[in-house]
Parts: sequence; C-alpha cells; structure tokens
Amino acid sequence: MRYTILLHYPELMAAGELDEAAVQEGMAAFQKYAADLDAAGALISAEVLGDSSATTTVRSVDGEFRVQDGPFADTKEQLAGTFVIDVADLDAALGWAKRAPSVAWGPVEVRPGMTHWQDGAWTSRR
Repeated sequence: MRYTILLHYPELMAAGELDEAAVQEGMAAFQKYAADLDAAGALISAEVLGDSSATTTVRSVDGEFRVQDGPFADTKEQLAGTFVIDVADLDAALGWAKRAPSVAWGPVEVRPGMTHWQDGAWTSRR
C-alpha cells in the first residue's frame, strides 16, 4: 500500500544560525534514511522542498485566477519534504515515519495514497 510521509518542521534558520556540522549531520541522516527505505524496496520517491518564502500559490476565486507570493497558509511549521513509500500496511508506514530524522524537530504525517499516476493513467490504490 502506498503512503506519503510528509515532513513538517520550522523554516530553515537564517544563514549562520545553524553551523555547518549540524547541516552535514542532517544531510547524512537523511541520506541514510533514504538509502534504508530504498534497500528495503519501499521507496518510490522523495523530495526536499525549498523554503516556503519561495512559494507561489495560485487560486481560482469567482472564476478569476489569483497569484499570491508565499504559501497558502502562514504557519510556524512548513511542509519541507515528502517520501512516497509502498509498504504492507499502516503499521509499517508508521515504523518508517518514526525513523525519519526530522521527527526530532517537527511532526511527521503519514497519509495513505488513494490514486497515483503510473504509465499514463490514474491507478487506484491496491
């Protein structure tokens, strides 16, 4: 069954607030996490998102498109990345979510996939 693990955490700190050793440690932790998911045959995709200040949001309001700089919601924690995995069940997905390095500093959401695009068509979850 497909699940998306959504990683939420505070925006990156201003330059210099997080030392290079901490950045390297975080990168190494995520490298290991992704490699472990891949080695288990569970990893479908992974994405690290840019800072939410680089976001542009598009809405349709009364038939008119409105473009807004910034995310659709201003919150303390932002969606910072995703891992799409294919595992046996929710318990397995939760096990991987608990291993996400960012769980130490922000919530990790696990959401089942309902459909996904594959080979030119929408495919229902199995």
